[in-house]
Amino acid sequence: MNQTLNIAVIGLGFIGLPLSLSYARKGANVVGIDVSERLTEEINAGTSHHLEYFEGKSLAEILREQIAAGRFRATTSYEEAAKAVNTYIITVGIPVKNGDPDMSYLTGACESLAAVLKKGDTIILRSTVIPGSTEEMVKPLLEKSGLVAGEDFYLAYASERIAEGRAFEEFIHMPLAMGGINEASAKRAHEVLTFVTESEVTISDIKVVETSKVIENVQRDVNIAMVQQFARFAEKAGIDTFELIRVANTHTRVNLLTPGPGVGGYCLPNALYYLLPKAKEIGVSLDLLETARQINDSVPQVLVQMLDHELNKLGKTVAGSKVAVLGLAMKDFSNDDRISPPHHLVQLLQEAGAMVAAYDPAVPSMYDYKVDSLEEALRGAEAVVYVTAQEAFLEIDWNEAIGMMAENPVLLDGKNRIPRSVGEKATLIRL
Repeated sequence: MNQTLNIAVIGLGFIGLPLSLSYARKGANVVGIDVSERLTEEINAGTSHHLEYFEGKSLAEILREQIAAGRFRATTSYEEAAKAVNTYIITVGIPVKNGDPDMSYLTGACESLAAVLKKGDTIILRSTVIPGSTEEMVKPLLEKSGLVAGEDFYLAYASERIAEGRAFEEFIHMPLAMGGINEASAKRAHEVLTFVTESEVTISDIKVVETSKVIENVQRDVNIAMVQQFARFAEKAGIDTFELIRVANTHTRVNLLTPGPGVGGYCLPNALYYLLPKAKEIGVSLDLLETARQINDSVPQVLVQMLDHELNKLGKTVAGSKVAVLGLAMKDFSNDDRISPPHHLVQLLQEAGAMVAAYDPAVPSMYDYKVDSLEEALRGAEAVVYVTAQEAFLEIDWNEAIGMMAENPVLLDGKNRIPRSVGEKATLIRL
């Protein structure tokens, strides 16, 4: 590959923007493409809400550095990008609506790309997709350009395995899996990917890699569902769930994940629904995986029931009580609240008649139940549900917090972070 790589990243979300900047940091000339004009304007102004850090710098600082160096800019125009690049990485998301993957964002990106595709261009799909999508959907859409994949342009798929909050580090050090529609495409994609990636790259059949990406997420979903059932057993048996898992994980062949308020984010909850269409097409049952998904979806309802049970012991009910919810992000130390269990929890609490005050200083989105300070959330609350850890929450003085709440409050600790000593001043329960 030439020393300078001219590349466009399509989709500037939680994956696409740090990926773009990872290439720019290595010296590539990068154009970020997104359909949102507002987002591209914010990015070009050096603004970002992403909670990503690398080598002591925030993503926003890295963004401003790369803009100033002339190595990165954002646009909504495929035509503008096509004049400057010959390589494209597609990272657009595929949302799931009522259990069905919505492919419209991906098809729209492919159609726009086909209109500007040039001979010799390279396209690498990195979105999580229904197995078969690269060859059965993306390839035909791109070939509407009149060019032939594998002959006139290179086409490949590479799985995205990044955890939000560690994106820059993992783009460099996370092993990759990829496949090309022919050997030439695989070779070219390998060159593009290893411009940033320094770890092992496994090359296999495209469908294998697409499916591998999905089941990597599904296995974690199943693991968490299993742990949720262990947690219910532990509660009734008077066993500390987190201590139970810690001890079990001392076995070198056991890796139980930690139970929480549910499974959120864009990856794990959606993974099964990317697999189901192909499973139905080929007549394969995925009953175990569907059961695991149902278990994880039910956790917020379990939390409401646990809270109501403890309030009942004190002569109170969820109905009519003020409940503080700490955390709205889909996972700890994140500002991403897409498909976030805390929102489902809030909905269920409200349906049960609670007055909810949710606080999350990292989440920029506004909601009618979201308040601006910890004190506003806790003041007069009959209960608090701690569902997502944020840096600001690590500094909470829980004795002081209890002092703000109503008499005999209930603390439901979904993160194993509230000191046990507060149990002398309040009812403390854990997942």
